[in-house]
Amino acid sequence: MARRTGSADLPLHNGRVPAWLASRMATLGAIVTQAIVHHYGREEFLRRLAHPFWFQSFGAVMGMDWHSSGVTTSVIGALKRGLAPLSGELGIHVCGGRGKHSRKTPDELTALGERVGFNAPSLTRASRLVAKVDSAAVQDGFDLYLHGFFVTDDGQWTVVQQGMNGESRYARRYHWHSGEVRDFVDAPHSAIDGPSQGNIVNLTDKRAAPSRSAQLELLSDLGPDRIVGEYAALVHEPSAQPTLPHLVMPAHHDVRASDVFTRRLHGTLAAAADRGPVDFPELLLTPGVGARTVQSLAMVAEVVHGAPYRFEDPARFSLAHGGKDRHPYPVPIKVYDETIRVLKSAVENAKLGRDEQIETLKRLDAQARKLERTAGGPSLDAFIAGERQRSPDLDGRSVFGWERDLAPGGKARSG
Repeated sequence: MARRTGSADLPLHNGRVPAWLASRMATLGAIVTQAIVHHYGREEFLRRLAHPFWFQSFGAVMGMDWHSSGVTTSVIGALKRGLAPLSGELGIHVCGGRGKHSRKTPDELTALGERVGFNAPSLTRASRLVAKVDSAAVQDGFDLYLHGFFVTDDGQWTVVQQGMNGESRYARRYHWHSGEVRDFVDAPHSAIDGPSQGNIVNLTDKRAAPSRSAQLELLSDLGPDRIVGEYAALVHEPSAQPTLPHLVMPAHHDVRASDVFTRRLHGTLAAAADRGPVDFPELLLTPGVGARTVQSLAMVAEVVHGAPYRFEDPARFSLAHGGKDRHPYPVPIKVYDETIRVLKSAVENAKLGRDEQIETLKRLDAQARKLERTAGGPSLDAFIAGERQRSPDLDGRSVFGWERDLAPGGKARSG
């Protein structure tokens, strides 16, 4: 049975991902995907995508604005580009996207079905159905404009789609997953929990069964898509409906202490200092960059290995590679590229049966969790201030330009 697995409310942001970041996001996204598939299998990767907190943390660690609606578009786009050359190896495919790209999902699934042999008509029906449910069966004030369909060679899938509410200036993201979810998310479908948008028509609620029955008769006579009837065949309706994971991102753009579990940050910093000299000696020969890269590697390792509860503060993962709008600080290009280099080397060696490097990253994550119980460290404000101060030396870059070319405050220098 398919089911919705969670949702997220995100402030709407305009703007595009600059090319220098988009290419790096595609590369890092593909490498993280390979690491997850290596350790846990491709179905587990679909489960991660179906968890709203993990998805947001994944986007934040890639340098996107940690809280904005743009995370959804950029992550789906990055994975579509980054995983395309690896689809034969991993057996994972990304269809759809934003606007006109979402409407191409059926054609993309049909082409994939002919190539890899899965049941394309059934998957196309699922794609259309979950879009209909979140746009018609649940009328919560958000108009769908993005639909990403992730599917494996054996027909397992996850859908991530998003709608916007122009009046509230918020977007709402919906996550769906095929099959029973056993270990990462194990919750049946339930009503969406989020900020009040006025009266919500939720035909997926168990109490709406009489309404669904009446509409089924009407839809049968008129002969359209039979939204509610198809939905009743797709979704298992339990007797009780516990609340699904629902992420609510604040409107403020800066990263504040209230957005981050500081003890987890301290554990990451302590693990980087503790394991770095032992496991990454050659990396630390790079003055100023190597030690900083180990911190980022620890956060990326957590995205690969962390349990669901670890992603309740997505803002913390923006501390790995900053953000394109200078929040919490400009993207440190030297660190980002070195992180990619180390991860890529680890994954490539793992493919050849040499797991030493990729297991090192797993140990780094385990050490962070162990040390966070006792580790101390700087306040969040002090940490961010330090990153901003050394940003020019780390090739800090944002949509405003290179940090070394900007005056204090992030504005272009005059003259």
